[in-house]
Amino acid sequence: MSDRVYRAATVVGRGVLRVLDVRVRVAGSGHLPTDGPVLLAANHASYADFVLLARAAVERDRHVRFLCRHDAWQAPGVGWLMDRMGHVPVDREAPAGAYLHARRLLRSGEAVGVFPEAGISWSYAVRPLMRGVAALARDTGVPVLPVAMWGGQRIWTVGRTESGREPWPSLRRGRLVDVRFGAPLQVAADDDLTAWTRSLGEVLTAMLEDVQRLPEHRPRAGERAPWYPQHLGGHAPDVAEARTLDDVPRRAVPPSWGPWVRPGPSRAGAPQPPRPEQPPPPYDARPGPGAAS
Repeated sequence: MSDRVYRAATVVGRGVLRVLDVRVRVAGSGHLPTDGPVLLAANHASYADFVLLARAAVERDRHVRFLCRHDAWQAPGVGWLMDRMGHVPVDREAPAGAYLHARRLLRSGEAVGVFPEAGISWSYAVRPLMRGVAALARDTGVPVLPVAMWGGQRIWTVGRTESGREPWPSLRRGRLVDVRFGAPLQVAADDDLTAWTRSLGEVLTAMLEDVQRLPEHRPRAGERAPWYPQHLGGHAPDVAEARTLDDVPRRAVPPSWGPWVRPGPSRAGAPQPPRPEQPPPPYDARPGPGAAS
């Protein structure tokens, strides 16, 4: 792990954002301590989220060590860079190694970043969460900082083009990205991990929707907006459709937050799809390993 490599990568990342004229607007950064262990739990809407959150944390002189899908290490040169930056590969089928690695980092005073949705949400609503954040925080006594990010999905995210392929990163200039740090949360020794994870989902949902509703992020009147959540008036898949698209781990906690349990305004002029009173039951909430990303 090399801070020199991390700093160099950060300089390159900031240069790319500058060339694309991406404005990263950071709020609540005072909640991020300038030293000592902290666990960042962020929503996941974009492949650019790692770069954007790292860019925001650098304002507090923190180098975040992210838990990332292990297959990212397979690209030529990427594995070397990820190792030097101190990031942690996560194998969903055997997450215990990543959990132990993250715990060691926290105990050595590092900032660790986790996307507890364990993947990008097609609906842009906070989807079922893994319990690894709660488990790590309870195990180490480290505070959890919730983070809401929005705008990166207009740079590079999941989806399909008209030809059926995955979209390339957008080179359109002038995008706005908001990164908001919330107040720190604690997990007590006797807290139930599933219940605490549901509380985290509610916090992240409230923070994210506050940002999504800002006028500068809303679609224009009559604009088709597949990059904006349907329950707020956009054209992204609704949560029912996203269930068939999201690759949600079996042990994710069923959501009790946001559009999963409450109706909301759909696309202007479009009929409201039926929405269940309670979250649908396909996600298995049985106890299991909680390493999470």
